[in-house]
Amino acid sequence: MQHSFWESEVADGFDPNAEACLLVGDAAETLSAVPAGAAKLVITSPPYNIGKAYERATGLDEYLQNLLPVVGQVVRVLAPDGSLCWQVGNYVDDAEVFPLDIFYYPFFKRLGLKLRNRIVWHFDHGLHATKRFSGRYEVLLWFTKGDEYTFNLDQVRVPSKYPGKTNYKPGPNYGKPSGNPLGKNPSDIWKLLEREWETGLWCIPNVKSNHPEKTIHPCQFPIELVERCVLALTDPGDLVLDPFSGVASALLAALRHGRRAVGCERDPQYVAVARKRIASLYSGELGYRPLGKPVHQPTGREKVSQIPPEWRQDTEEQS
Repeated sequence: MQHSFWESEVADGFDPNAEACLLVGDAAETLSAVPAGAAKLVITSPPYNIGKAYERATGLDEYLQNLLPVVGQVVRVLAPDGSLCWQVGNYVDDAEVFPLDIFYYPFFKRLGLKLRNRIVWHFDHGLHATKRFSGRYEVLLWFTKGDEYTFNLDQVRVPSKYPGKTNYKPGPNYGKPSGNPLGKNPSDIWKLLEREWETGLWCIPNVKSNHPEKTIHPCQFPIELVERCVLALTDPGDLVLDPFSGVASALLAALRHGRRAVGCERDPQYVAVARKRIASLYSGELGYRPLGKPVHQPTGREKVSQIPPEWRQDTEEQS
């Protein structure tokens, strides 16, 4: 992997000249060291209030109020032409589902941000439910601070289904190709297959036990999910910030593509893992699922993909 910048150690605290910085502590406090308007892209997945080791579960209203100071700092450090990608799932209380993106939307709207897309991230594996359908997606809200913002459409175009389609209306372009030679504009629901940005879902495996990026973090961001946003919403040299950076997946996505990166994290264990992962990126040893790698599909020959003999026997007896 070729880096556009110098390969240096991760800076402690905010350093405008560093390629990567880690701010250790609570994001609402540590972000005060970042200048206003410094970040071209803020991308993160905040705690979901579901009682993971790194969070204290509270009532929904208290949870949202506790995050308001971070939200305010995030909007302050976002560049006038910058983007915010806020990725969330659901809060569940007594088997009732509360979609967090719906609750966060008015926070950012009141602060003047404008929603550009509500993007679905789909994955095939997750927690199973018994009293409702098992959840298999989360939502990424893409906001901009203003009407002028970076959007590199050509970086994320998908191959056209009918590239040979021509203009049919009378006029100077009659009979000429009607599409773009670089491909079409993808929808706000994407699926990545065979290294193509395909219309459909953002189908990216979540980081489970057999994922090459798996660390000690229980709810880890796939690097690929962030890479797509980095490519589309920033330019080389721009600053990407994650206020809940965990084990640095967002920072790694930024660094892989020649952007600068800042992360905030209060857990010392995650900070230590983040430093090791960034060092592994520079040494070429980082565990990484390549951008656009097809999602594995079982052939049916694997033992785990076959119907257990006990089930066949029970079915035969019932029939």
